[in-house]
Amino acid sequence: MYPPAREERAVSEAHSFVHEELSETEARVLEFEKQWWRYAGAKESAIRELFGMSATRYYQVLNGLLDNPAALAAEPLLVKRLRRMRQARHRERSARRLAGEPVLDH
Repeated sequence: MYPPAREERAVSEAHSFVHEELSETEARVLEFEKQWWRYAGAKESAIRELFGMSATRYYQVLNGLLDNPAALAAEPLLVKRLRRMRQARHRERSARRLAGEPVLDH
């Protein structure tokens, strides 16, 4: 075990390295996704205002981040939670297709 100060420095250095692998926009997307409910109004409006991109483009970036090892290293709890949610939606759509129900993505 490292002494507390040395351990904190090692963790800080690891986070700095990971953030170097993520672009500034990617790091901001992860930060926003952790706390988007704090913004007044619709999430889509906040996305356009903060990132200057459509909601569709934002979700493309976010989806790519879920498969990015640097994102997992930077925000493991968030990325794992979002991966579980993505997997659940995929299973739900697949089950509806197998059942012959129309698939309506919201």
